Amino acid sequence: MKTDGPKLAGPKLDVGHVRKSFSKRIVLDDVSLQVAEHDVVCLIGASGSGKSTLLRCINLLEPVDDGTILLDGVDISEPGLDPDPIRARIGMVFQSYNLFPHMSVIQNITLAPTRVLKHGRAQADSEAKSLLDRFGLADKADAYPDQLSGGQQQRVAIVRALAMKPEIMLLDEITAALDPVLVGEVLQVVRELRTTGMTMLLATHEMSFAREIADSVCFLKDGRILEQGPPLQMFSEPACAETREFLARVIASGRL
Repeated sequence: MKTDGPKLAGPKLDVGHVRKSFSKRIVLDDVSLQVAEHDVVCLIGASGSGKSTLLRCINLLEPVDDGTILLDGVDISEPGLDPDPIRARIGMVFQSYNLFPHMSVIQNITLAPTRVLKHGRAQADSEAKSLLDRFGLADKADAYPDQLSGGQQQRVAIVRALAMKPEIMLLDEITAALDPVLVGEVLQVVRELRTTGMTMLLATHEMSFAREIADSVCFLKDGRILEQGPPLQMFSEPACAETREFLARVIASGRL
């Protein structure tokens, strides 16, 4: 199955009627979502609503039970498809930083480009150092993860994903494990990516940030997208009662 060649007209990413269960528990229930190239889509909803599982399915870390996931019009969810070429096009950053503790920052970043993309060491090092400089981490190239703050580790994790030159970035609650004072530095990286036109799909509890950065916001509950729209509508005049109830709880907690 070929995934290169001319791009088809349509969304960059098209999730169609996806279903996913773990044992008898339905985690994604007929989820459909489109992401246009260069757009930022934020997924909001309570923990357990299906946001992370949706991202993991898109990155082929979890197989879908039913439905399709199209990347540039090609179904990447077909059983038996080699996931590695797809993951090279779709970067993912998790709540936990997942850095290799025995490797320096630059070794963490250059591992995949040298092994998967077959870049030479000099090229991989040069591109990694350029990314580290871009995100204010130039002096951390030779440091080890346990020598970094949580915010720095998460920025390195983002740089590691960017080193693969992905077409789409999936960000799964990337500030959830951070001290509040470190959240801002990580969100600033996402803002910078937004200005470069990176296509992004974010699961987040940072409602103010979602309102600021998103082209579209999706509210999930019990594995379903109950409402989707532009941030102004979603946060000011949501049509769905469940969305209003969720946002009321968020406001009461001081997070919006």
